[in-house]
This record gives sequence, C-alpha cells and structure tokens, in this order.
Amino acid sequence: MSVNAGIDTDDTYIRTILKEFKLVDMRNRYSELIETAIEKDLGYKEFLVSLLNAEEEGKKQRRTQRNIKAACFEGIKTIEEYDFSFHKYQNMQKIKELSTLQFLGRNENIIFIGKTGVGKSHIATGIGMKACEAGKKVLFVNALELINGLSKSASEGNLKESLKKLSKIDLIIIDELGYLKMDREKESIFFQLVRSRYEKKSVIITTNLELREWDEVFTSQLAATAILDRLVHHSHIIRMGVEDDDDSYRIKGKRKEANI
Repeated sequence: MSVNAGIDTDDTYIRTILKEFKLVDMRNRYSELIETAIEKDLGYKEFLVSLLNAEEEGKKQRRTQRNIKAACFEGIKTIEEYDFSFHKYQNMQKIKELSTLQFLGRNENIIFIGKTGVGKSHIATGIGMKACEAGKKVLFVNALELINGLSKSASEGNLKESLKKLSKIDLIIIDELGYLKMDREKESIFFQLVRSRYEKKSVIITTNLELREWDEVFTSQLAATAILDRLVHHSHIIRMGVEDDDDSYRIKGKRKEANI
C-alpha cells in the first residue's frame, strides 16, 4: 500500500500544513526546490536537507532584519563599505579583528576616539550590523538621547525597569559622548548603566574627547575616573584621525565622488 494512502498531496494540503507549522520559507519555496531536486536527481535525504536549509536561511534573514530594525541605527553602514584609504592610521587590522565579534564573547568594550567626521559612527554601526547578523540584540543611541531618556525614567520612578531592559541587549552603541554636560543626577544614572554592564555585556562608545578630557562631560575628574575605570577595563581604545589635513572622512568622500 502507498505510504501516501489517505493523505491529500495537492498544493492546498501542503501549503496549509506548512503555514500551520510556521515553515514560511518551505511554504514559499517548496515548488522551486522540488524542480531543483528533479533537475539534479537528488535523493530523498538531499532533498530534505535542501528544504531545511531554505527554512534555516530564511529564519536567519528575518531575525537579522528584526535585529537591525530594533537597533535603531541612524543609517545602514557596513565595515566593508568603509574606505580605510582615507586614513593612514594603524588600526585597520584591529578594526577588522573587532568586526569578528570575539570581543562580545569576552564582554569587552570599544571606545572610538576622534574628531567629527572621521568615521567613528560608521565603524561602530558596521560592527553593530555584524552583531545583528550574528543574532545579537543591539541598540544604537545618541548619548544625549540615552541620558535624557534614562533621566526621565528616573523622574517617573521607572529607572530600575529601564536598566533591566537595557541589560538584555547584547551590545549598546553610545554615539557622540562628549557633546553634553551631565549634572550629578545624570552622571549617577550613567554610572549605574556602566556598572550594570561591567563584565556582563559590551558597550561601544564614540567620542571626540580624549580620555583625559572626560571631566568635561562629568562633574569632576573623580567622577570621570570612576566611570572610566569600568569602561576602560577589558576595553579596546581606537584613536581615529586624518593624518594629512583637516578634511573629514565625509568631506573626502564627497571629493572622491566628484573626482576633485
């Protein structure tokens, strides 16, 4: 007796069951994969593997897109798109090493230091994109917006819940730390955030300030040191800059496009 006896094998049954089991990519691609299996004379096991691969890759792509959307990047930028020829610094290999995401497994931090326009945010975003592709939860947030948001949570009595929510994010990218001045309350909130992630989850910070200048952001050198102690321990510090002139990465990019 046929193994299919009593089972409706038409497309309606197949699509209904695959939909019920939430096998989205199998449902969308099974006809195509059947044709490929016939063309290549695949065995039953090889055909099954092709179906499973299709579903696995589709789920990865959808997960990546969800992670990218949730990360709130200011723009989609990749490490591969970054033109390292604009800079004559020695950090190219280091940045490429960091893009492998091994630092995440060690709960390490990254601090990118450099003036406006040298590509700090681009590279930070590129690493964040790699993390999204690897299935990690990422948040890209401007430093001022982050601190103001947490300060509002504190005033509403929800700071503990907000910090707990942030603790579930594998990588937080804090952009442009250096363009704000914190009071003691906001400084305390930022310290709590840094302390909550210390040796547990990773942070990337971009800033225009050298570490010795961080007292310009905080209320004192003492406060800056307390925060830096936790950020710098287990961290990678990357100094970025244009060696030849005052043109930023963005300006040079426009000149290159215009063949100037």
